[in-house]
Amino acid sequence: MPDINLSQKTNLLEQDPYSYELQDVKKPALFHEMFPYNETPKIAFNYRRVPQNMPDDIFITDTTFRDGQQSRTPYTTEQMIHLYKLLHKLGGDNGMIRQTEFFVYSKKDRDALEKCMELGYRFPVIMLTAKTEDTDKITGLTLGADDYIPKPFNPLELVARVKAQLRRYTKYNDNVKQQENIIDFAGLVMNRDTHECTYNEKKLVLTPIEFDILWLLCSNRGRVISSEQLFEQIWKEKYFKNSNNTVMVHIRHLREKMGDGTRKSDFIKTVWGVGYKIEK
Repeated sequence: MPDINLSQKTNLLEQDPYSYELQDVKKPALFHEMFPYNETPKIAFNYRRVPQNMPDDIFITDTTFRDGQQSRTPYTTEQMIHLYKLLHKLGGDNGMIRQTEFFVYSKKDRDALEKCMELGYRFPVIMLTAKTEDTDKITGLTLGADDYIPKPFNPLELVARVKAQLRRYTKYNDNVKQQENIIDFAGLVMNRDTHECTYNEKKLVLTPIEFDILWLLCSNRGRVISSEQLFEQIWKEKYFKNSNNTVMVHIRHLREKMGDGTRKSDFIKTVWGVGYKIEK
């Protein structure tokens, strides 16, 4: 067997290349030094073996819509969208599935890609394709791809590009998630993670129901939210006539807490006969 050493250049275990010759042997060579029964199997590829010191974070690139369609009847657009939603549930913002690959050869594939991207799930899209014309690259990037890698490609460059996209993805999603959990406008600051709320630099002590009402109204600034909508979304119960009194009491408490001590705040507007709203 040739010597196997750790390359200082690639940080991979490498073995010197040699040619295999067919030999008649009495006892088969099972390569126990390469495939010990008490360890995870290591597979030689291009005379290299990847060390088994696994990283702390492992991300999955899904190929359901690429290689996954080559051994079966191609998916319909609707099937691809449904599968994409299921993959997002498995992965999500902090899950293992961080990327997925699409064929974009047919109109069906392009339609599926566009509709999947319209769902707003945030992770990078990298096109790995044999199409190398400038028009193909422009089409792919116009459809929404974050990167376009034509074949043949350098594996080290591919890894570097994937890592670069994941860095941007993680940073972007962390910022978006933080922004989604904070409302800051017109002197009102609400933090959904810490359940803290200040108005004109005065800390408001709100009950969970009051906080949720104010958050819902702020999230729909400029729109009128009816008492029925408020009650069913906040209390998660069916609305009845006397439910309106419950909503009115909580709105009154909010106005009192947001007031200056001498009068109630008019931050929450009443649209008589319709509901409540907060101006944009």
